[in-house]
Amino acid sequence: VRFAAGEWVGLELTDAKGVHNGKVMGVPYFECQAGMGVFAQLAQLSGSGAAPSTVLAAPLPPAIAAAMAPTASEDLGSTPLPSKETTTDGSIALGQQVMWNGKKAAVR
Repeated sequence: VRFAAGEWVGLELTDAKGVHNGKVMGVPYFECQAGMGVFAQLAQLSGSGAAPSTVLAAPLPPAIAAAMAPTASEDLGSTPLPSKETTTDGSIALGQQVMWNGKKAAVR
């Protein structure tokens, strides 16, 4: 991702409100309904093959959350950037169902 260092996993939440629609700071990473997308680090995920985690996802600082909200002025296109099929360690794959902060999500 271009908005932070490290490996981040794009998620589409199924039952809860997220932060974005898969586009962060004008860069399209994946597509989902507005307000249903989030990014999480691997340690924040559990379920369906992911290593169980005792780490709860902390809320994003307000400045980062605001920066992640889609804006009309920062449109770099509508084609999402290519996604990796799996995380670096191979524990999470595209389309996999996971839990993030107690919420169901699909890896995008």
